[in-house]
Amino acid sequence: MKIIHCKSVAELNELASELLVYQFREYPNSLVCAATGNSPTGIYSELVRKQYAIVVENLRFIKLDEWYGLGADDAGSCEYYLRKNLLEPLEVAPDRYVTFDGLTDNPEKEFLHVRQYLDNNGPIDLAILGLGTNGHIAFNEPAAQLQPQPHLAELSETSLSHSMITGSGSRIRYGMTLGLADILQSRKIILPVFGQSKREIMGRLLEGKVSTNLPASLLWLHPDVTCYYCENDS
Repeated sequence: MKIIHCKSVAELNELASELLVYQFREYPNSLVCAATGNSPTGIYSELVRKQYAIVVENLRFIKLDEWYGLGADDAGSCEYYLRKNLLEPLEVAPDRYVTFDGLTDNPEKEFLHVRQYLDNNGPIDLAILGLGTNGHIAFNEPAAQLQPQPHLAELSETSLSHSMITGSGSRIRYGMTLGLADILQSRKIILPVFGQSKREIMGRLLEGKVSTNLPASLLWLHPDVTCYYCENDS
């Protein structure tokens, strides 16, 4: 894992967005796995601002995770976030976006669709991730065992306190997520991390010890991970 220390969040967003621009210029048909939350928002904003420098029409996107129980029109859903911050500003065509429905009564059918898509079109070329304060990646929570493929995950108290859903009024218990094998099979991964709330878990990650009790530590096993890290909140 390559660690790039940034002096500010603005620098982090700039450097990470430049990597995306380079990726999309070199590989305009890239399949991109997109995270949500606070960490990638500034990067997406910079990418949208720089979209004149890339050809977007052949890019493909896949959603990393979703709160099970929230629909696309709920402002706290990952779907709503991605449409607002990435897909609509880049004018990504619906047939170039792979998602799963947070309101489905048959999550296994949704996961089968994603698995089949990755089998036929994968692996992911570039995964944009985030680091949970308990070390989770997507909704792969710390545990003795981790699941490799898309699945329904019981969420930790840490995840359930996330600002995306604290005001939703919905009783969320589970998350829909890609598995660790799906993520680790990505050709390239970027991990933006910033803020005081992430200092403790980032310190654990930097120890370089691999454990399922710190899912993000499995990224040390991947040959091409770039972590952009800023200790500050701004």
